[in-house]
Amino acid sequence: MNLARSQTQRSMSNVAWIFMLLASALPIIVVREVIHIDVPDTWRLGFPVLVMSAGLLITWIWKAISPLRPFFILFIVLGLVEWLVYTQIGNMPLWKAWQSNSSFNISMMASQTLRMIVTLMVIATLFFLKKKRESFFLVKGDTNAVVEPVRWMGVKEGERWNKFGHNFAVILSLGTLTFLILAGHPSLNIVIKALPFLPVILLAAMMNAFSEEMTYKASFLSVLEDVIGRNQALWLMAVYFGIGHFYGVPYGIIGVLMAGFLGWFLGKSMLETRGLFWAWFIHFVQDVLIFAFIAIGSIKAGGG
Repeated sequence: MNLARSQTQRSMSNVAWIFMLLASALPIIVVREVIHIDVPDTWRLGFPVLVMSAGLLITWIWKAISPLRPFFILFIVLGLVEWLVYTQIGNMPLWKAWQSNSSFNISMMASQTLRMIVTLMVIATLFFLKKKRESFFLVKGDTNAVVEPVRWMGVKEGERWNKFGHNFAVILSLGTLTFLILAGHPSLNIVIKALPFLPVILLAAMMNAFSEEMTYKASFLSVLEDVIGRNQALWLMAVYFGIGHFYGVPYGIIGVLMAGFLGWFLGKSMLETRGLFWAWFIHFVQDVLIFAFIAIGSIKAGGG
């Protein structure tokens, strides 16, 4: 019985990995970088929906993998909502005007509002699939839970998230700040001019951190953890998140590895604390720094 269950879980894990890779940015990266063909947004957003729809259909043909249905449903909803929000609502003349506005406050909040619409639809889907918010990490969690040891990170037996989470946030923030300063070289005068943007910087950072952690991490972990196993779910989510940053900053393989590691670490915090707090907080601090430098850049470019 245990052997049969293990084989079934392995089959579901293999299926989940195959369809995740097909629905990720990987095919687009191959088409652009290897074949050198540009991919329109409609194809980029529509193809994952077609892939996951095929996967959902297979779960009715291959009954053994039927527990993967919530995973496919979540991915389909996410793809459809992203298509609706980013290609339809986001391209409305009024919204395009807001997003291209020279004012940091207006353009940033227009962008974050679109992200939050996607996230709210994902949360509604998770309530339908999982019933209770605790089941998809929409709670603070045990912020002082024990951290599972990771030798290569220097995490020892008995460490707890209250201390380790703060330490990691500080170390990561120092790295982020150093990179931003070296890349931007902002003068003290420009930094002072950006101070009035602080309320929007904080609000946008709170919104963005919540949106990304809920939409692309907590959601996938919640529908996969009990189906393919905790470790497989964590790595699958981290790889998907990493691949999605191939065209981010930094660019390319380095960007994939850095985003993948951060996705893995923040997902680890969710699984161990059974909540969103540390993932959100660590992400929030990084976004405060990043958005602050975006605000500074808007002053240089357009005077604020």
